[in-house]
Amino acid sequence: GLAARARATAPVRLRTLMYHDVVEGNPDIYNVEPARFDEHLEAIERAVERPPAMVDELAEGDWMITFDDGGASALHAGERLARRSWRGHFFIATDMIGQLNYLDWDGVRAVAGMGHVIGSHSRTHPDRMAACSWEQLLDEWSSSAEALTRELGQPVRTASVPGGLYSREVGRAAVAAGYTSLFTSLPSQRLRSIDGCRLIGRYALRRDSSAGAAAAAATGAPLPWARQRASWGLRGAVKAVAGKRYESLRRALLARR
Repeated sequence: GLAARARATAPVRLRTLMYHDVVEGNPDIYNVEPARFDEHLEAIERAVERPPAMVDELAEGDWMITFDDGGASALHAGERLARRSWRGHFFIATDMIGQLNYLDWDGVRAVAGMGHVIGSHSRTHPDRMAACSWEQLLDEWSSSAEALTRELGQPVRTASVPGGLYSREVGRAAVAAGYTSLFTSLPSQRLRSIDGCRLIGRYALRRDSSAGAAAAAATGAPLPWARQRASWGLRGAVKAVAGKRYESLRRALLARR
């Protein structure tokens, strides 16, 4: 079965960290201030024995670092990793390229030139990816991969799910679009797969995450992963109840803060 094939061809457990923007002044809960990000990297470097791995070169017990959305701060985050000879994964929502506070194509190519992996974060970054039709899912995954492949001059086979709303249809559409690895927001170290495509969970670092928490997540300490998984499950239930209103409610709360 799929689980047996995954055990035979890839590590069973991975520790993957998920960041978004690393910039001053953004009130979003998933933005990490640059000074705190540097503290995270220093603590992680002290705690782990090897640099982050690349998704296509995995070994048992590896850890990875990823960045979603393609914000302009990806250039600075990429530089901070490169100073340590670390490589990360940067997932780009292609319709946002060139928009205010997002990378332009020169920026995307610059991040790739540092040795980092560039992957898809869909075309339009739907608030509710799992609610898209099959045709929409295929367009989101295929169009973004085509644009990135065209501009970077090499195939793009890695993606991350925007908004964290994964479903089997989301995964099947990614497979149909040619992806071989799909990162989700499920806080899990257990490698899964769908139709031969690896499904990789991640631990989300937020603006209030301490350096110690980042290091503990990178080493695979069970408690922070278990706590975040419980919180993630509760948030998923709220999303299911709120439906399309979830993102608007979240933005309203952030604006008040």
